[in-house]
Amino acid sequence: MPISKKSAVLFDLDGTLLDTAPSLHTALNKVLRLHQRPELELHLTRPLASHGATGLLRLGFGENFNPTTRDELRKQFLDAYAEDVSSETNYFDGVVAMLSSLQQADIPYAIVTNKPTQFTHALLPDFAALQQAGAVVCGDTLHVAKPDPAPLLYAAEQLGITAQDCWYVGDAERDIQAGKGAGMQTVLATYGYLSDEDDIQAWQAHYHIEHANDLFALLGK
Repeated sequence: MPISKKSAVLFDLDGTLLDTAPSLHTALNKVLRLHQRPELELHLTRPLASHGATGLLRLGFGENFNPTTRDELRKQFLDAYAEDVSSETNYFDGVVAMLSSLQQADIPYAIVTNKPTQFTHALLPDFAALQQAGAVVCGDTLHVAKPDPAPLLYAAEQLGITAQDCWYVGDAERDIQAGKGAGMQTVLATYGYLSDEDDIQAWQAHYHIEHANDLFALLGK
């Protein structure tokens, strides 16, 4: 199904539009230092950036990240991240041009992320190309988050586009699950935060793109 002017494109944020891994990596290492634990290198934390605080803290603390310590470590991580959400964050290559192309074609787009509202709204003002999004749905906007399809359906409703006329682009299994659950065409951004353990073929996304500009091939022009 080629993208048409009656279509809309919904995007995940971290690992799809923005490379937030360095900022999240810095926050994790701050917490590790606080607990006198060895810091980690970016190549180790990067594949888990889409898994948020829980995935990163589990990597850094191992069995010491448990029901007893989880809440306090999570608070420390989020506090560390809140100190600087954007200075080490950048667009993925090609994202700005891709969003410009959508705008020129009068194709609306939205952002659907599991990132909490606090951090999403702190981040977006520093990235002008994202401020044209017709809707921004965060991890705590509704009572559920991805892989539940409800946030995607809510974004489509905000845009005034039926779900079956929407595409969802993301870099994690939960993104593909949510998109398919919503009845949308799914696009896996393989340039995002994938690890060697991810069996991306098993996720059965409708399309894969290796670069943000590859979305142009789906525009049907």
